[in-house]
Amino acid sequence: MPRYMVERSFPHGLSIPQNADGAKACLGVVERNATEGVTWVHSYVTPDKKHTFCIYDAPSPEAIRTVAQRNQLPVDTITEVSVLDPYFYRG
Repeated sequence: MPRYMVERSFPHGLSIPQNADGAKACLGVVERNATEGVTWVHSYVTPDKKHTFCIYDAPSPEAIRTVAQRNQLPVDTITEVSVLDPYFYRG
């Protein structure tokens, strides 16, 4: 399955409470993603919480856009990526 990096902008900052409500919100995203075969691997968040870089396994960019809309999440760009492991080159 292809892997993608999804860049998102949150002009007012991303706010996910670190409690049961936040956990419930994240699990809801995971469940809605699964309906299109999309798996949220992990995300990186900038210190100001205004940008995220999210890694997904998904059948297509369209599937990511579909679930982003369902999850009411913005999408700036979707880029297909692969892993470059610097330790692969060790002898």
